[in-house]
Parts: sequence; C-alpha cells; structure tokens
Amino acid sequence: MPQDPLIHDPNGGMPRLIEIMRRLRNPETGCPWDIEQNFKSIAPYTIEEAYEVAEAIDRQDWAELEGELGDLLLQTVYHTQMGSEAGHFSFDSVVTAISDKMVARHPHVFGDESRDKSADQQTVDWEKIKAAERAGKEQGRTLDGVALALPALMRAVKLQKRAARVGFDWPDISMVVDKMIEEAGELAEAKDKLTQEDVFEEYGDLLFVMANLGRHLNVAPEEALRAANAKFTRRFEGVEDALAAIGKTPAQSDLKEMDALWDLVKAKEKTN
Repeated sequence: MPQDPLIHDPNGGMPRLIEIMRRLRNPETGCPWDIEQNFKSIAPYTIEEAYEVAEAIDRQDWAELEGELGDLLLQTVYHTQMGSEAGHFSFDSVVTAISDKMVARHPHVFGDESRDKSADQQTVDWEKIKAAERAGKEQGRTLDGVALALPALMRAVKLQKRAARVGFDWPDISMVVDKMIEEAGELAEAKDKLTQEDVFEEYGDLLFVMANLGRHLNVAPEEALRAANAKFTRRFEGVEDALAAIGKTPAQSDLKEMDALWDLVKAKEKTN
C-alpha cells in the first residue's frame, strides 16, 4: 500500500494539490529547487502561465487550456503556501477573501439590488464599488491601485480609463488622432535632431496615445498587437515556405524577393 494516500489519490481534488505543494516546500524532505523559491522568483512564472492560458484560448485548444489552467492554479497554490509559511495568509483565507469580494461586488445577484439593468450600468456600478474599496484602503488618488506589473499597453489603457472617469479625457476621437499625428511628428524630429533619450521619450508618448486611440475605438491594444504578431508570424512563415519551394532560405534571398512573396501570401489569405 503506497504512502501518502492523499497525494496518490486521483480524486483528492484541491486538498491533494495543496498537500503536494506543502510537501514540495518541506525544508527537510521537499524538493531543493522548490524550497529555494520565494514570491519574487515565482512571480515571473505566474505571469507566463497567465499568458499561456490566454494563448490556448486564442487557439481554442480546449485540451491545452485544461492543462494551462492547472499550471495557473498551481501558481496560486505556490504563493499561498509561501504566504502560509510566512504567516501572511493561507489558501483558505485567500478563497474567503475572493468569495467575499465577489458577493460584495454583485449585490444585484447576491443582495437586494435589481438585476434589471444593462451590462454598461453594471460596469459603472462595479467601478463605484471598487472606488469605495480603494478609499477604504486609503488609496485616495485617482490612479492608485493600477498594477505596475501589468503589460505596459494594458496599464496605459487602465490609467487612461481611470483619468477619464474624472473628466480628464478627449471628448472626440478626432482629437486623439490629431494628438497621435503630433506625437509622430515629434518623434520624427527627435530622430533627426535630438538625443537617443529624447527619441525614447517621444516613442513612449506615441505608444501612449496609440493606446488611447484603441480605447476610443473600443479596441484592446494588447489583444490587437497580439493578433498582429500572430498575423506577421503566419505570413512570414508563408514567405519561408515559398522560398523553400525554390530551394532557398531567407538568408539567401533579398528584401525585394521576400516583399513580393509577402504580397502573394497576403493576397492568398484574402481570397481564402
């Protein structure tokens, strides 16, 4: 009969996973690598796993998504185990906190408020509740609580949304486009006349305005750029395939030839 019946029980559920992590972190009998880790060293893996979940969803690969969700869940268990060891919190306290938060933020489901309102109105109400929560945490400034670790484009949009709530926003999309043209011109000037530090700053300003344009167009910049990356990858691989068919590699080609093949790949995509 095997030792550790819970660890070897395929039906052990969450208690099994929590016990596995506790054992991995055991200073005397656990895994040396797991024992050495801390919140900071594990955080990059947590971010990576979240992106892998998003990638599986984009591909609609549901079997892969199952595995990636498990990997992401493991990250939560990892952090809660370290939190428990340090006396900060436990898995149960984390579950309690998020459950309480969801109940508090959905009074139209779990309380006595009416459900007879639009999704937009529910979003407004949600933001009011979050603002009250921030006030309770002494986060009095408008931009408090927007996570620093977010991808830069995503954080830019969140910062802009917060500012817009208090009236700091362009009322018309044409004004955003005008600002984008202005920033692009400043970048061109910086490139020709100013220092690399100035170029860096002007390029950042342009990206920030581009994120704002996406917000006004109701387009998520991070998702749009991810889609553009996927499209570029797909089309460049098409160019590579076309070159391989004539016995060449990109290194043996030139821009003129590859650009012509790119146009063919692009045209073929549009006709399919």
